[in-house]
Amino acid sequence: MFFAVCAITLLCLMSVSRAAPLACEDSVRPPDRLDPRHLVGRWAMVAGSLNHLPLLEWFKQRDSASVNFSNSTSDTAVSYSSSIRLGGTCLHHSYNISLKGGRFTYDGTHESNLTMNFVRTSCRDCTLMRMNAESGKRQHFYLFSRRREVDQEEMEEFRAQGQNN
Repeated sequence: MFFAVCAITLLCLMSVSRAAPLACEDSVRPPDRLDPRHLVGRWAMVAGSLNHLPLLEWFKQRDSASVNFSNSTSDTAVSYSSSIRLGGTCLHHSYNISLKGGRFTYDGTHESNLTMNFVRTSCRDCTLMRMNAESGKRQHFYLFSRRREVDQEEMEEFRAQGQNN
């Protein structure tokens, strides 16, 4: 009996010692400064939230999705590519982006009324991207991780951030 009480207490303390969820005001705030070296590499999309129904239906049909950020000689210029596997077909797009703080913009021709930024997350191997198009009428919120799945606590934080978006 004593062993069971000690084990339960230890488990409770361990769960409390994990990363605390972000405060509400920080849940959709971009980081002050984004280190481009942190972005370099492949990120698997583990969750997404969209408020545009036609795109949401298309999004739900995907088999997988990932992004890749390539190393750059500049602290602000980065190559970015996305891959989406949908119905046996792979869609691939590459872009050059410019980073400024926690925001980024596409270089060259791309949807001009698109604003994009990274959002804070307590998940240590995740990156969270928020995109607003058509003056905020279309909102996309994507969680990427170095892993293919995230912990339940990390997913709950993402859901709360999507609701605050």
